[in-house]
Amino acid sequence: MERARSTSQPTLVSRTTAIDPPTFAAAFDALSAPRMTWSAPNDALILASGAAATLTASGAERFAEIRSTADELFDSGDVHAGTEAARPRLFGGFAFHEGGCDGDPWGPFPEARFVLPRVQVTFADNGTWLTVNATGSATSVDEVEERLAAEVDRLSGLTPEASRPPRPGITASRRTMSRTAWREGVEAAVDRIRGGHLQKVVLAQALEADLAADFPRAATLDRLAEKYPDCHRYYFEPDATGSAFFGATPERLVALRGRTVETDALAGTTGRGETPAEDEWLARELLDDDKNVHEHELVAETVREQLEPFAASIAAGERRVRRLATVQHLHTPITAELNADRHVLELVEALHPTPAVGGLPPDRALETIHETEPFDRGWYAAPVGWIDAAGNGAFAVAIRSAVANPRRATLFAGVGLVADSDPDREWDEVQLKYRPILDELEASDGSTGASDN
Repeated sequence: MERARSTSQPTLVSRTTAIDPPTFAAAFDALSAPRMTWSAPNDALILASGAAATLTASGAERFAEIRSTADELFDSGDVHAGTEAARPRLFGGFAFHEGGCDGDPWGPFPEARFVLPRVQVTFADNGTWLTVNATGSATSVDEVEERLAAEVDRLSGLTPEASRPPRPGITASRRTMSRTAWREGVEAAVDRIRGGHLQKVVLAQALEADLAADFPRAATLDRLAEKYPDCHRYYFEPDATGSAFFGATPERLVALRGRTVETDALAGTTGRGETPAEDEWLARELLDDDKNVHEHELVAETVREQLEPFAASIAAGERRVRRLATVQHLHTPITAELNADRHVLELVEALHPTPAVGGLPPDRALETIHETEPFDRGWYAAPVGWIDAAGNGAFAVAIRSAVANPRRATLFAGVGLVADSDPDREWDEVQLKYRPILDELEASDGSTGASDN
């Protein structure tokens, strides 16, 4: 096991000021790699650059190791945030499972990595804020304030590009699993479920796409924001080599503020209709579909069980249909009041992986995933989000995602299997779940070059 470590001394100085808002794309292009972005419903859009401190960990204890090192980093600090939204936060994520970043395209990604950015731009309801952070025993307030003034001058003079770069287009694509291999894997998993070895398992696919032009980072993130405003959107560059993990996920893992917890059960999927009447018919069919309802209830009940050791009370909302641009999901919001003060990473560790991305029982589901999926999941379907000094935070489940470098992207999508799952129907559902990212990569003709064989 590699212990979490900070690359800087845990002495923090942070200063913030309001600025005239640059456009997101202009600010993104002006900031140096590695960069990250985070946006969630009812939260500010954050764009950050550089690393004042970097925390990494690996192995089974990676959640606890990041938590203790984050506490150490935040323990001593001179922070003037100006507004709560611009306070210092650590941004990052975890691998889906121990050893999950061993293969391509995950080489630059540790099993856990969180960054306190050097420069942070916060687009909040009460204005746009610029934050500069520094760590280390030699860090001075004067130095940080001078850097803040210099960044204000630099970002205030930005002008947006005259036009947004087009989608890059795809010249060729390759599935990591053929349709025949998929059918065999699903049938084997369903046999295990019917035999009582499993209750549910989530199997995923990966799609590699060669891009016809360089990946337009800021433009892609802008388009995802326009199309998926109610999703958690994230983007992480682990280093300056050009790799990035990004996506727009409808699934919140957990948000903690004080002792109030918010989470979701999101499982069960259908497509969107071409007319309002067809859309409504599909939604009603989803609500009445035994397979999807069973899959959803397994997730909702497990989330409640995972929260019980921490909670004074738990309340679940009414099961409903959540509509996105390309799919519809069954969704149950769940809230809880904790019985004691907790760090958000305690809850992240307890809830991950939910049955919506893993399965039940978890150990047997992971064994089936290892045996069936011919690729490493890396950060796909794992927790990504942020932590603050109080131990509050927000994490999403990193689905509807891809890893991109300048001329290649690897997309990930999965489906939940229960006893009556049909391999061909599940194949079609995976293709639906590629669409949020694939739509932003394809040129106007929509060609992917992929084969279903």
